[in-house]
Amino acid sequence: MDTDDMEKKALSAFLSAQRASVLAIVDGLDTKALTTSVLPSGWTPLGLIEHLGYAERHWFQEIATGAAEPLDWPDDHAALTTPRPPEVVFAFYDDQCRRSDAVIARTPLSAPPQGRHPGPLGDEVTDLRGIVLHMIEETARHAGHLDTVRELLDGRTGLGPR
Repeated sequence: MDTDDMEKKALSAFLSAQRASVLAIVDGLDTKALTTSVLPSGWTPLGLIEHLGYAERHWFQEIATGAAEPLDWPDDHAALTTPRPPEVVFAFYDDQCRRSDAVIARTPLSAPPQGRHPGPLGDEVTDLRGIVLHMIEETARHAGHLDTVRELLDGRTGLGPR
């Protein structure tokens, strides 16, 4: 295994672990809890899961490859909330993660983005490696948000992959 493959394997493992943490934190919440906002900003756990699906789609499809298939729905909701039921949101997140993994598998870490993310972050992300690192950070950050919200919803703490 060459150095690029070893690095890609390590980065993929960290990204997978963060994704698993997100799902483990919300595991066992019913629809009411998944769609309940407990913070003044108004976001819901289900809305955050959908946001992470959008982030996977944006970074690995729109930015890394320069194109993404159209979504089955319009962007019709307030930030970090969703009108879609949990099974649709979780299927969307799973599908976007699988698509992201396929991009990682077939693309060298040094490959430049084919699309452009707006703002300063777009200037900082110069290759697939940067995209993967950004998604590890993004997913971990939101896993922390979900940890806090889960504790506020039902008092459970210390949740994560088993």
